[in-house]
Amino acid sequence: MTPAPPQWRPWVVVVGGFLGAGKTSLILSAADILKKRGVRCAAVLNDQGDELVDTGHAGLRGVASRAVTGGCFCCKFSELLSAMEALRNDAPEVIFAEPVGSCADLAATVLRPLREEFDLCRVAPLTVLVDPVRSAGLQRADANEDLAFLFQKQLQEADLVCMSKADLHPDAAGPAGVQPRYLSAKTGLGVEPWLDEVLAGEMAAGTRTLEIDYGEYARAEAALAWLNLSLTMESAFPVTPAMIVGPFLDSLDEAMTAAGISIVHLKLIDRSPSGWVKAAICVNGEEPTVEGDLVASPAGRHELLLNLRALGSSSQVRQIVERESSRLDGKVLDMRLNCFSPAAPKPERRVVNTQPSSAAHEVEP
Repeated sequence: MTPAPPQWRPWVVVVGGFLGAGKTSLILSAADILKKRGVRCAAVLNDQGDELVDTGHAGLRGVASRAVTGGCFCCKFSELLSAMEALRNDAPEVIFAEPVGSCADLAATVLRPLREEFDLCRVAPLTVLVDPVRSAGLQRADANEDLAFLFQKQLQEADLVCMSKADLHPDAAGPAGVQPRYLSAKTGLGVEPWLDEVLAGEMAAGTRTLEIDYGEYARAEAALAWLNLSLTMESAFPVTPAMIVGPFLDSLDEAMTAAGISIVHLKLIDRSPSGWVKAAICVNGEEPTVEGDLVASPAGRHELLLNLRALGSSSQVRQIVERESSRLDGKVLDMRLNCFSPAAPKPERRVVNTQPSSAAHEVEP
């Protein structure tokens, strides 16, 4: 490892956006570009639960990472600082920070507090990533009010808005009143110009003070069921990771649809001795995006990790996942399942002024 210099002050690039917008994919694509430039980078990922598909995925892609779990960055700000400090031995020049996809008020509770730690890091402008299909759906008159509330609040505080998946939706209209950049983590379109812009140091970070009712914010987040499942399985006969991931994802999708539960984001990864496969969907019935070793050899042992965010009762979501997991063709050796609705957010620090001053006023929400 390269020791961090005494005056180590990495750039911190916060990439926000709604569940399924492609935040992790963008971060990994950007990390590939930076590595080619000889720039060391790392990531701090974030989840309401305690086991993240994305943390393992980042490691498989060769990106040093840490995770802040059990709550949003805003509620775990001191743990975010600790996670950044834990990366010191890797001496990253850029640290990407990916908050929970339902999180808002990041400018006041994350970027401005980070900016006050002027000797610790340099803070890039807040990027909010937007999935074009999700954006169109959440701006319709019949959109779910809770999800639409979270989505709009994220947009309102963004320093930069970027439309993701531009390879699939090159002509997608941005949200009303917004002039977005267009990116594709898959093809690399727009990623390098975005990186240059956020790392140029020419744009202020966290300048938009968000007016947000924390009671309404709490109710909106609580509408989501948050499920994490991990298990180790010995299959009945050797199979490839793809042969596990594909049917399991399909069965979960079909069962959720039959129960009238809307999938907001589902990520599933299988790691075996022969390789790994990750698949994800952002809505019921969607064709999954798939990464990994699709031609990996059959194996008898598989480690599965599922992150599911759905609009519905946490108890019902749990029952469905337990039932579908029991139908896997193999012996489950170790299984951990946690399903809940997020607790009301309670930021550790909330800096409400927009000027980079050590005398910033802090208030409780």
